[in-house]
Amino acid sequence: MRHWKSVTILATALLAFILAAALPARADDQWHTYSSLIGDSKYGETFQHYDYVNPDAPKGGTLNSTVFGTFDSFNPYIVQGAPAAGLAGFGGGLLYDTLMEQATDEGSVSHPLIAEAYKYPGDYSSATYRLDPNARWHDGQPITVDDVVWSFNVLKANSPMYNRYFENVTEAKALSDREVQFIFDQKGNRELPKIMGDLVVLPKHWWEGTDANGRKRDITKSTLEPPLGSAAYKIKSFKPGSEIVWERVPDYWAAKLPVKIGRENFDTRRYTYFLDESAEWLAFVKGGFEDIHSENSGRGWMTKYDFPAVKAGDVVKKEYKASSRANMQGFAINTRRPLFKDRRVREALSTLYDFDTINRTQSFGLNTRITSYFMGSDLASSGLPQGKELEILNQYRDKLPPELFTQEWKLPAFDTPQAERKILRQAVDLLAKAGWVIKGRQMVNAQTGAPFRFEILGSNQAAEATLNPYVAMLRKIGITATLRFVDQSQYINRLNDFDFDMTTVVLPQSDSPGNEQRDFWSSQAADSPGSRNYSGIKDPVVDALVDRVIFAKNRDDLVAATHALDRVLLWNFYVVPQFTRPDVWLAYWNKFGIPDKQPTYIGPDIESWWIDTDKEKALAAKYKSVD
Repeated sequence: MRHWKSVTILATALLAFILAAALPARADDQWHTYSSLIGDSKYGETFQHYDYVNPDAPKGGTLNSTVFGTFDSFNPYIVQGAPAAGLAGFGGGLLYDTLMEQATDEGSVSHPLIAEAYKYPGDYSSATYRLDPNARWHDGQPITVDDVVWSFNVLKANSPMYNRYFENVTEAKALSDREVQFIFDQKGNRELPKIMGDLVVLPKHWWEGTDANGRKRDITKSTLEPPLGSAAYKIKSFKPGSEIVWERVPDYWAAKLPVKIGRENFDTRRYTYFLDESAEWLAFVKGGFEDIHSENSGRGWMTKYDFPAVKAGDVVKKEYKASSRANMQGFAINTRRPLFKDRRVREALSTLYDFDTINRTQSFGLNTRITSYFMGSDLASSGLPQGKELEILNQYRDKLPPELFTQEWKLPAFDTPQAERKILRQAVDLLAKAGWVIKGRQMVNAQTGAPFRFEILGSNQAAEATLNPYVAMLRKIGITATLRFVDQSQYINRLNDFDFDMTTVVLPQSDSPGNEQRDFWSSQAADSPGSRNYSGIKDPVVDALVDRVIFAKNRDDLVAATHALDRVLLWNFYVVPQFTRPDVWLAYWNKFGIPDKQPTYIGPDIESWWIDTDKEKALAAKYKSVD
């Protein structure tokens, strides 16, 4: 996520997608006004509003954002088209509400939204949600149990992410005009009752109706007809592929709920699309197109912010901590390709990524090498397996790399002049064992003579600076890797269809992994277009460990199972790990009122910011505005 708009729009959706199993701390089969997977919420049952917000924050003004790429659809829940900014493929985005909303300042906690309460039986075989009688669509019609049941069915049928997230949910049925029950095909899955609150609710009457031309709408197809929504914003205007403008709904039904008080303060949200990153950056520097810029480049953070507005204090640079930023970022190696079937080949490719030099020469040493799929949390494996984790792994010992039990997983460091030569020799040796040899300065298959070559797919040419050193390192042992950049729509389609050799991915995690792990690693997801199993992992051991994570009986079991899963993924070298950092870097035009405190869980909550009209007027007088 390069820009803050991506974080703003998708933060809740991404957190909803990654949060999962642990033991709820309260009694069974009783109505609860919040849900939690790890202990009690700090707000208890009497939640009034987030403690960091300004409950009296003024409404008004415009938040301007830029987007790289294009869009051609307002339906984000299908594997078709490029959804417009503000829509989310998992969660409701700006348009739709979910049954409950993930907390911004606590991991694994949700608070009421469309549903005012939920309950579940002691065997975790179902969950029942009770709807808020005040919940309304933008056309004034009530949000009904029928909407919930219909949404569950169509999302499970058409959305790869929801399909795997709710894989063990067999039915949604109406118990009354306010209560809906979700039936599970298994018992003991402690996450399922809570994560049903992540269900986005869609308007059945709108989607089953007809458009202005009398054509019947189809939830399975992309559309550029602005859909009816229920959340704080609706689409005001748009230019296909180039701009979308959202406006705040003045009579939004949930505006006074605790999760909304002091938040969603901008009257208008404008997203302008760019096909050139340099032009997009200049749009921020000029002002008026982008108000808040999220910086992901260490070099950019240290060198780009010397333009006049920064020196004058009109653009502010600030770092925010975010404990939820545990993730795996790296080159996904598509094992669906015969070239990458052998684990030794993937290990060789992993050893050749020179993080140390790239971090030193391009990122001012600000990044950290990723060493785990659950980086930055107690779920990250380290050292050698022991205790409960070792007990788990011993059950699969004959199906795992023997090194997993005897060596600490660690990628070689390019930290001395001699290190590079040693690492290159190591990679050549690994490839030789897999049947590849160097002939005429080219790596070829020893049997067929076919050259070792592949393509790295991307959508943003700005990444070329960090990709080229890797390509150059591969070339030193005769491997030809070419860079291929395509437009955003084509990139999304190729990613959904797994039509790539290697590409950079970000796989977000949290402190409570669960059902979403199936979408990342399961054999079923490997064959499902639109899943996040980019590497095409089809391993019975990984499938079994994912189930162990999902059915963990307590926190200790969860940690041990996740350590085991992490270690197996690492030792199979499905991804070439790149880098991460625990900070969010923002630069913003000084037109905002900002609460003194921001949540350290997700980092800055832009929804809690507001337009300071005095600051905005001062900027307008000083700089020419595009408004």
